[in-house]
Order: sequence, then C-alpha cells, then structure tokens
Amino acid sequence: MPGPYVVPVHGDADLPKEVDVVVIGGGIIGTSTALELSERGLRVALCEKGGIAQEQSSRNWGWVRIACRDPREVPLMAASLRIWDTLDERTGRDTGFKRAGIIFTSSTEREFADHSSWIRNLDGYDIEARMLTGAEFREMYPGTTMNLKGALYTPTDARAEPQKAAPAIAEAARANGAAILTECAVRGIETAAGAVSGVVTERGAIACKAVVLAGGAWSSLFAGTLGIHLPQLKVLNSVLRTTPLDGAPEQTMWASGFAFRKRQDGGYTVASGHENIVDIVPKSFRFAFDFLPALKMQWRSLKFRAGWRFFDEARIASRWALDEPSPFEYCRVLDPVPSRKMSDNALSSLRRAFPVFERAQVAQRWGGLMDVTPDAIPVISAVDRIPGFHIATGFSGHGFGIGPGAGRLMADIVTGATPVVDPRDFRLSRFTDGSKIELISGF
Repeated sequence: MPGPYVVPVHGDADLPKEVDVVVIGGGIIGTSTALELSERGLRVALCEKGGIAQEQSSRNWGWVRIACRDPREVPLMAASLRIWDTLDERTGRDTGFKRAGIIFTSSTEREFADHSSWIRNLDGYDIEARMLTGAEFREMYPGTTMNLKGALYTPTDARAEPQKAAPAIAEAARANGAAILTECAVRGIETAAGAVSGVVTERGAIACKAVVLAGGAWSSLFAGTLGIHLPQLKVLNSVLRTTPLDGAPEQTMWASGFAFRKRQDGGYTVASGHENIVDIVPKSFRFAFDFLPALKMQWRSLKFRAGWRFFDEARIASRWALDEPSPFEYCRVLDPVPSRKMSDNALSSLRRAFPVFERAQVAQRWGGLMDVTPDAIPVISAVDRIPGFHIATGFSGHGFGIGPGAGRLMADIVTGATPVVDPRDFRLSRFTDGSKIELISGF
C-alpha cells in the first residue's frame, strides 16, 4: 500500500568525515532542526534511513493549528506559526502554507463550554479565536446538515502540504551547507569520556560533538540501545484524499466523526476525527505503566488490535553491533495498511454533514504511524547523562504544524542560545524524575 507521493530529495553522494551536529531523521522535525543549525553556521549532517519525509511527516493531515492544542504546546506553536509565515520565502520553495482558518465543532453543551474555556490559553497572544453559535455556523455553511451548539473558530490558523514541506526545508538546509544523506541509517553513537564523539552509519563514521535524535516512531528503539527510557508507542491513523471538488468548505474542520483539510490541488484530505488503531506489541507491556494515565482518558478513541504486528516487532533486535546492519536498514519506510473501514466511515459522516462531498471521489488511501508519548506532548531535550546527545520526538500526531518551532527550540538547546520558549515541559527527565504525567488535552 504505497504512501502519498513526496517531492523527491536526492541525497548527497559523499559522507562528511566530521561535522558539528548529526541529525538523525529526515522528517519535519529533523529537517527543521538541520535548517536552524545550518543557518547559524554549524556544520550539519542529516542522516535519514530512507527518504526525506517518507513516514508520518508526509502522511499527516497537513494542519498548522494552535486551536485546541495542549496548553503546554501553545507558546511553541505560536512561535511556529510565525516561522511558517516566512518559510516559503526562507526556503525558496512552495510548502503550500495558507492561513485559511480552522474550526472545531461543538455538538454538545459540554464541548461548547470546553472550547470556550480553551480560548483563555491564547491570552497574551495576538491570535484571533472566537466561538460561533450554531446559527452562525449554519450561516457560514448554508449547505450543512449539522445541528451544532456551536464551534471554536481560529481564522488565522493554517494548512500546508506535508508532501512538500519537509523536502523544501531539507533543500534549504543543504543550500546553507548541510549534508543531506538519504538511505543512510545511523546504527549508533560513539562516545569519548562519556560524551558524544561521533556516529556510525551504514556508510561509515562521522565525527561530531552533538547528535539530535529526531527519528519519529523509531526513536524509542534507538534510545533503548543507549539505556535511555523513552516511553513511546505507535498509533495508526488512516487517511484518504479525494479528487478536486468545487463548492466545499475552505476552512479546515474537526468533528467527532470526521476531520478534513482542503488540499492545494483542490481535493481534500479526510480522516476520522477521533478513531485510531493501537496494535498490541511487546512495548505495550513494557510501557504499560507509563501510558496508564493516557489510557484512562483516551481509551474510547483507541481501537486496540492483536495480530501479526506483535510478532513482527518481537523479532526486531534491541541491540546490535555497530559493524553489522541495524533494524533501520531492514525497514526503510513504515508504510502500514490503513483501515478502510475507518476512512470510509469518516467520509460517510462527512457526506451526511456536507452533502457537497457526495461528489467527492476517493483518489488514494494511506496509513501513518504517529509516535505517541504518555502525555501526548513531545520530548525536546538534552539527555543529561550523555553530554552532546539530544532527543526531539514523540509529537503524538501534532508534529507537522509545530515542527518549525520545535526545530528552532532544539537548535537553541544544542547551541546554548536563549530558548525560543521555556523547554521545561518537554524535558526527557519528566518520565523518570517522579513528575506527575498528565494528559491535559483530549483534542
């Protein structure tokens, strides 16, 4: 089941012998970090086991939103929106970014109250957000059949094209001197006196003083080889895209039965607004205690599945020698089979709510594996016990929009610059220092 077409980025032929920073992972987080570091004059090598943005960074919904973010992510997302505004000019390429607004529907009084109270998280930011009444929503969308209490509307929220954004950022990083190395898996790191001294890739060694692990759903496996506790599980989201459709809503929208975004080609990306699949795998048991708070809040929206995925992951080695192939070389791209039922249900719900979508034809389906943490916010952090090693992962399905801001924050941490936002909430040590792990937002 092939994933979406991604703008191709051809990797460099030559492996640098030495750089200042190696970034592991060519998704939106890794490429954004590489761009930020290279623009600051550092020598950077980005190593990607497959192709740029071939996994979740090209398979997500393409939302660039501050609406309904976990309050701990709001400052970083506000910074990210400012970066997105300049990204096309900065990279010299089209990312499909457009501020077209996002709507979160409220079908009950409780949802309306929750959305209304969420707006307080934007106090102090110059970001417009307001509640629409049910009548205002119907006036805005005269063709809808939805009978709502109202909706949260953020007119300056945005959208972009996942198949274009990370490739554009990677090419800009290369233009600033970064080496972009595709099909170049990092097998592990080397240390001297306990600190990072380099990495070993399948193509050879690169000396460096700092490493950023931005490996998405692969990060926990890599971190585990270093004895780092990084609780992270994979969650499958199923997506479809339609052929171009005239007369459908311009704004991106979330509802309990569906979510959609207008695409640059005039079609729509459609998915379930709340359903995801969690395969039961060995790490489900290893991290069960870590994820208990999340399960208590989100179990209704998670469809647990037992199957061959358990045995597939059980066969993956957890340790390997640096002179032998790693699991990253045996699986270049995670390309899961989507749930046709979930995406069909989402499209059916959308057609009932907006009959204009009866004319929409399904052009493609794909699945994506989100890298999820117990509190559904990312790790953007130095690893204290391995000086020079850093982690930027666990974005829990929220990574695309916040990616450019996360890259700036990670670059600040690596270089010791004043951080763009307070990174405390994103520290890795929160999972081991006795902190209370809370899933604050259910959206």
